[in-house]
Amino acid sequence: MANTTVLLREDIDNLGGRGEIVKVKAGYARNFLLPQGVATLATKGNIKQIEQEREALLKKAAVEMATAEAQREQMASISLTFERKAGEHGTLFGSVTSMDIADALKAKGYEIDRKRVVLRDPIKETGEYTVNVKLHRMVTLAVPVKVTTEDGEIIAKPAEEKPAKAAKAEADTVPAAEEASAETAEA
Repeated sequence: MANTTVLLREDIDNLGGRGEIVKVKAGYARNFLLPQGVATLATKGNIKQIEQEREALLKKAAVEMATAEAQREQMASISLTFERKAGEHGTLFGSVTSMDIADALKAKGYEIDRKRVVLRDPIKETGEYTVNVKLHRMVTLAVPVKVTTEDGEIIAKPAEEKPAKAAKAEADTVPAAEEASAETAEA
């Protein structure tokens, strides 16, 4: 597989920060990084140019970091509540996605891109959750999210459900254990 060395012009998650030289697959560089303008080929001329721009980039990065820190402190008291239709066991008819969270933050006056909301899977049950919002590559805000039914209540899953399954699993294994002990007693 062919690799290409590129010079990053912007921060890219899971790849590197602005000004870093990284090796990537040639197709990734050719089809995404270079056309989007987020990277350039790491030639001697481009590296010299970036070295000259590095001070300006560092100042810009420091300003962005300070802005993100200030925004995190300003947003520290935010909590979001979503009311959704739910079944009898608290399972939602639909889900709460990163786009819903970004829209709720926008309604509160904070312009956050939905790609910055770190939500592995959509929320599909009522309850209280903590969702991380990446304000900067190194600044993350934990936002408490509460998902309730339309009546404003959180329906917890019945506690009897899990022990019943565990009891059934134990009941299935007990006869096998008794059979094994009976076989060893016979032998």
